[in-house]
Amino acid sequence: MRIVYRVNDKPELQRILIYGFQQVLAIMAATIAVPLIVGNGMSTAAAMFGAGVGTLVYILFTKRKSPVFLGSSFAFIGSMQAAFAGATSMSLGYFGLILGALFACLVYLFLAGLVKKHGTEWIDRLMPATVIGPTVAIIGLSLATNAVTDLQICDGSGITSKFALLCGIITLFTTMLFSTYANSELKLIPFIIGILVGYLFASMFTYLGNEFDIPSMQIIDYEPLIALFKDGITIRSFLQIPEFTFMNIADIGNADLGFALMIAIAYIPVSFVVFAEHIADHKNISSIIETDLLKDPGLDKTLAGDGVGSFIGAIFGGCPNTTYGESIACVAITGNASVATIICAAIECIIISFIAPIIAFIASIPACVMGGVCMALYGFIAVSGLKMIQNVDLNKNRNLYVVSTILISGIGGLTLDFGEITITAVATAMILGIVVNLLLKPADRRKKRIKTEIIYDINE
Repeated sequence: MRIVYRVNDKPELQRILIYGFQQVLAIMAATIAVPLIVGNGMSTAAAMFGAGVGTLVYILFTKRKSPVFLGSSFAFIGSMQAAFAGATSMSLGYFGLILGALFACLVYLFLAGLVKKHGTEWIDRLMPATVIGPTVAIIGLSLATNAVTDLQICDGSGITSKFALLCGIITLFTTMLFSTYANSELKLIPFIIGILVGYLFASMFTYLGNEFDIPSMQIIDYEPLIALFKDGITIRSFLQIPEFTFMNIADIGNADLGFALMIAIAYIPVSFVVFAEHIADHKNISSIIETDLLKDPGLDKTLAGDGVGSFIGAIFGGCPNTTYGESIACVAITGNASVATIICAAIECIIISFIAPIIAFIASIPACVMGGVCMALYGFIAVSGLKMIQNVDLNKNRNLYVVSTILISGIGGLTLDFGEITITAVATAMILGIVVNLLLKPADRRKKRIKTEIIYDINE
């Protein structure tokens, strides 16, 4: 893996605009998926704005040393739905989103303070390579089903189709070929090229499908674009102010202590779980840029940036943010670790959230095309995790059991539900790995102690 642009490098303006947009495309599908899943009228444009603002806050806290984009967190979907379910009106639901993000932020700040006071050595002992490596791999592998499912879907007809699969495969192959064999300039934007080529083929199939009424070829749903201009070309059809979360808080006086407690129960436990994923992501990006971010700028800085960025992002978009594996994979595949690129992507997200045609066009990119891109992104995340354990001695039973426990529970999709709270498969796998690692360590220590006592007896 060769880094073309390092963390402090600043590509030329015309290049950085393109590189930033590629990061936007890499994180786009997941960022807008969260508000769509939660529903209740949440705005995808506002989620994009919140992700952009949250990322800028994170970059500020980490002193421009961590090239990671923050996007909407899937881990908090259940918490967000609980906020709406427990509210007596829509306004309280949106208030609950902001209150919940505040609780999550406080957890992150508490953990940041703990790390600042006691250092990170305890984390290295608690989560060595045998735990972090397979956990990072699970982050990619747990998303494999999503990528494969998307790869076969026709957005225009809502059915699975071999034509959609073909478009997804063309997108994947184009991305891989340009990433591997293109010149130095094009090698840095393989995802943009892959998406454009995939969209072109999808457009051709969709035209034929509409012309001859063949549902299996109706891949693209142009409805978002058509709806935008159904009333003619107006300023509103080009520029729109997103429905920010804080704009929907009409009456917060009705929120009592019981409501606040319910929100706290929904958000706080998940925040501790996402802490583990935060560490895994930063271990991963650290291995890519060959700088330990847990030491410089420090885990306390990344946690504080993530927490405060999530809260400010949720004020606008409603969704707590988290570091994105797709962004990290994009850095690894393109070799572009420039923080300036991440800043540009964040600013582009903010600007794009106001430009309706771009939002509509991105929304029209079919699932099969994004599935092709995600095949590469998610696969790269998985491989990055496996690389972390290449120097681990798997002939030792303890290491073998830790790695196998994480891989099997994670791939199998083991989750834990506590009422409205769901601990994701990734977090569950990591927790099990930590427990197994701690459980089996004493056995090695006893063996070492027994050996020491035997040597002592012989010397006697």
